[in-house]
Amino acid sequence: MEDDEESQKLVHANIEIAAKLELTVDEVVENYVGSLGLSQLIHVFLVSLAWIFDSQNTLVTIFSDAQPPAWRCKSSPFHSHANNTTAVLCGEGNNLAVSVCELPPGTWEWVGGNTSSTIAEWGLICDRRFLAGVPASVFFLGSLLGSAFFGFLADKYIGRKKAVLLSCILTSTTAFLTSLSPNIWTYALARFANGFARSGIGICCLVLSTEAVGKKWRGQVGQFGFFLFTAGFLSLPLIAYPTRSNWRDLYKLMSVFPLVYSLVFLPFVSESPRWLLVKGRTKEALDILNRFARVNGKNLPPNLTLANPSPPQKSGSNGGATGNEGLWSNPWAAKRMMMVMLTGFGVGFVYYGVQLNVENLNFNLYFTVAVNALMEIPAVLIGTILLGFTDRRLLFSRSAFIAGVSCILCIAFSQSAKRSSWPQLIIEGIGFMAASMAFDVLYIYAVELFPTNVRNFAVSMLRQSLMLGASIAPLLVVVGRWSPSLSFLVFGLLSITSGILSLWLPETRNAPLYETLKQQQQEEDKQRCEPDDSDIWSL
Repeated sequence: MEDDEESQKLVHANIEIAAKLELTVDEVVENYVGSLGLSQLIHVFLVSLAWIFDSQNTLVTIFSDAQPPAWRCKSSPFHSHANNTTAVLCGEGNNLAVSVCELPPGTWEWVGGNTSSTIAEWGLICDRRFLAGVPASVFFLGSLLGSAFFGFLADKYIGRKKAVLLSCILTSTTAFLTSLSPNIWTYALARFANGFARSGIGICCLVLSTEAVGKKWRGQVGQFGFFLFTAGFLSLPLIAYPTRSNWRDLYKLMSVFPLVYSLVFLPFVSESPRWLLVKGRTKEALDILNRFARVNGKNLPPNLTLANPSPPQKSGSNGGATGNEGLWSNPWAAKRMMMVMLTGFGVGFVYYGVQLNVENLNFNLYFTVAVNALMEIPAVLIGTILLGFTDRRLLFSRSAFIAGVSCILCIAFSQSAKRSSWPQLIIEGIGFMAASMAFDVLYIYAVELFPTNVRNFAVSMLRQSLMLGASIAPLLVVVGRWSPSLSFLVFGLLSITSGILSLWLPETRNAPLYETLKQQQQEEDKQRCEPDDSDIWSL
């Protein structure tokens, strides 16, 4: 009898052991939830909507800080158009003047009124011309600092979803406060705060989207966010035109959108199950995966448990949930991060610089902004298709090369300062499309280059380097008003340099998303035992 009881206990124990199914999040998604089902599509769409406000707040200075195209004498029917070069008669004695800088104060006025832009309201022309580029530069400096803050916060403390919520609320608040600025210095400070606030949207939305799908769809899902970034870019002329007589109304209108999103859409977004698992919140991670599976018409095995390669109590530099400390203390990860950041600096400089540089093209501002925004659509579509079967490194480097060469070719058409140059606009559009594709692919690349416990921080470091490049770009745009050739040359050389630097990064297409630095290092070390010819340049 005792032998039978012991045998039964042993059988039950074996059954329990056999019944326990321990899988990684990748395995659960691929085998049971579905690589990309209806639940993930809804999730990605709701998350990616926030990219619209990220785009609007980033590029709004194209209109709010634009130099009005025309001015007129208060005492004469004559007026000067773009570039303020037409000779007019203004002031006492009817002295001939060729620029508003030579006119006595009070003898002329902007055609659109003094509230049409910050330049018109605060007189940011002539000897105060360089002040016009300060708000855009400090905005990107704020984004630089905010990227580190939100990246660290999202990885270590509050997660991706709450970081998006916080970023959206702060973006709405700072955009409204910007509209109340009494002078250029307060305005610049408000733009800095707005840049800091919006920086959490892009990085957290990208990571939150890609961590919910299978490896086959990571690139395409990331591109979808950039498509909505383009939608925000396209919406700017539509928002700016009705508010063209008062730049403050533009900021007030923009402040409404992220607040509505936070209250109406974000509550339906799920937290990343990968982040929850790394934080030891296994039950919550399983609940979210169960919910995804049910919406997809599938069920998870009742005996499923999630394999956590990073128990919270075992935090450390190589494997734990220590975020930035672990990244910088691992030589391979630190070298990889530095190369990504150097590459990102050039891409950010070119991507944002070319967009802000549209004022130096001799076309209607609303038209050129719309053209550039439209060029982002084929960039996203082509990038989405190519990411399905092309190596990330190859796609990025070639896009950066095309962008650089196009910028240099623009020099040949930048000499006619008084006439519209359609060839220049077409080449500039092609260059911007390539820069946009390189920008988008680099984000996807960075997501795949680093594991879950430092992924948000790594993407935030990339964002920092992008914003550092972007913060310098507005100053080059101001220089471009005197020498368009110089600005195009610098844009071109930096883009080509970024393409070359990317050749030293490893390829990540079809690679799994690792959970910890230690796990990724061990797996990549195994792969190096069987070197691939395509990775001879890799770190």
